[in-house]
Amino acid sequence: MEALGTSSFPTFTHPLISRTIFEKPIIQIPLNQKLTSSVPVILSKKGNFKSFTAISPTAQSTEESENSLSVDQETEAENQEEKFDWYAQWYPVMPICDLDKRRPHGKRVLGIDIVIWWDRNENNWKVFDDSCPHRLAPLSEGRIDQWGRLQCVYHGWCFGSSGDCKFIPQAPRDGPPVHTSSKACVAIYPSCVQNNILWFWANSDPQYKDILLKKKPPYIPQLDDPSFTNTMLCRDIPCGYEVLIENIMDPAHVPYAHYGIMRIPETPKR
Repeated sequence: MEALGTSSFPTFTHPLISRTIFEKPIIQIPLNQKLTSSVPVILSKKGNFKSFTAISPTAQSTEESENSLSVDQETEAENQEEKFDWYAQWYPVMPICDLDKRRPHGKRVLGIDIVIWWDRNENNWKVFDDSCPHRLAPLSEGRIDQWGRLQCVYHGWCFGSSGDCKFIPQAPRDGPPVHTSSKACVAIYPSCVQNNILWFWANSDPQYKDILLKKKPPYIPQLDDPSFTNTMLCRDIPCGYEVLIENIMDPAHVPYAHYGIMRIPETPKR
């Protein structure tokens, strides 16, 4: 009966409850070692610092330093004296024969836009900055009004001999004299006529107002000598200075590029 009872009730083992026995452990952690971080630790030694003592220069080295400084100052002064200021010189603008007193003329010299106009009140030519202080319109596009003033073509502002604004049409007549403001003035360049050529000083700074009394344009006596024959003309050529000089030094092109202008002997037929 015991054998029958034992065999009639087989043992049942649930797969989730069964114990699995591994031959070798997956992870072994020795108990006699401490867990450490994998981040490396950088140990630095304490630096050794040395003290330095500045030694004062000797009298000889001090003298050499002063002499060197003096030479540098003299060299710098010489360089400043030799420096050429392109905008502190006289430049020819146009021959008088090509200027019309009835209207303003616009020109560009050294990148400076200027307007040339005849001031009948002072009986001489004026050179102004070709820009109205109101809206920067070119004054060379304007006109000479009935009172002999330079009038802007945009809003009719009028300017006198010294560049001061004489009249603003839009300003109320019974209001403040806004035309007398310094902001309403036009920059004026010193100018003069010499050898029948209009010259101007390429700087409108007030310090050069009387520059003609200190420095005059270069004078060419042959141009005023009636025993010499001269012809003046003015052309606007869109080219650089180097090309122009090279062209002037090439007289062989004159009979062909300027055909009929100069009298030259006829070339015999070959």
